[in-house]
Amino acid sequence: MSASGFRNVSEDSSVLIARVLSEPVPPEASLRDLEAALGEAGQPLAGASMLDHCGEVLEIAIPSGTREVVAPLVEKHLAPSAALFARDVIEIPRLLVSDMDSTMIGQECIDELADFAGVKEQVAGITERAMRGELDFAGALKERVGLLEGLEESAIEQCLAERIVPTPGAATLIATLSAHGARTVLVTGGFHRFADPVAERLGFDRVVGNRLLVEDGKLTGTVQEPICDSATKKRTLREEAETLGEGARTLALGDGANDTPMLVAADYGIAYRAKPKTRAAANGWIDGEDLTAMLLLLGIDRERWVRR
Repeated sequence: MSASGFRNVSEDSSVLIARVLSEPVPPEASLRDLEAALGEAGQPLAGASMLDHCGEVLEIAIPSGTREVVAPLVEKHLAPSAALFARDVIEIPRLLVSDMDSTMIGQECIDELADFAGVKEQVAGITERAMRGELDFAGALKERVGLLEGLEESAIEQCLAERIVPTPGAATLIATLSAHGARTVLVTGGFHRFADPVAERLGFDRVVGNRLLVEDGKLTGTVQEPICDSATKKRTLREEAETLGEGARTLALGDGANDTPMLVAADYGIAYRAKPKTRAAANGWIDGEDLTAMLLLLGIDRERWVRR
């Protein structure tokens, strides 16, 4: 693999740039196998090099490549734990919009809250089907919230304190992108009562989510309309991007079906430990647990990270 970069290999916007994070670093033989497979697919490898300051990250260029053709070959021959595919030079984004549950935190808040009501198994089953795209999100949310009717409001704070834990690397990801000029937005189909403290802890600039309704200190089993769903997430990304002006790169992170439109709309849509359909629709993926993999894919070396 060449020690030098190849970002000027072509000025053609049809060039596909891929960055892959693999441990251990793929051997030369794997790269040769990938090059042969790409050639057979009619998408020859134009160049490959390790990023200067991110030694675990291999960057490759494929003229006229498409993610649908290239990604399976990259995964087969390099087995990356994380990958990012883009149409041109990869830049640090000016905007990050991220899902919360099972992305910025390791839990599904409504499932954990349901445990306090004794209905976790029932609620978690609905959550899983909704995240796979088998159920209408709004309808599934209303059904799950309905099962929480009568739960003491105090259970929310107890759940937050005892169950909700940020994903490894989440705080460093947000702090580092913020330090590099990015605006960060947490947008969730979950609830403000969880998202607001999570966002404050991680350093997000804005929160968009749903509101659980409470009466006399107990959950009513209803959620305030309109519901924050996949359309809300996509709209939030587009509205935020418009305020940054033309050419500002956008990054979206998520794991479930209701994140897919947002991921597709972003310049870099990354599926984090995601459901298969969401993963297939994204520009790339992170299969490992630590979100700092995203910083390496963006070419931000560890010396420039803001660790939190």
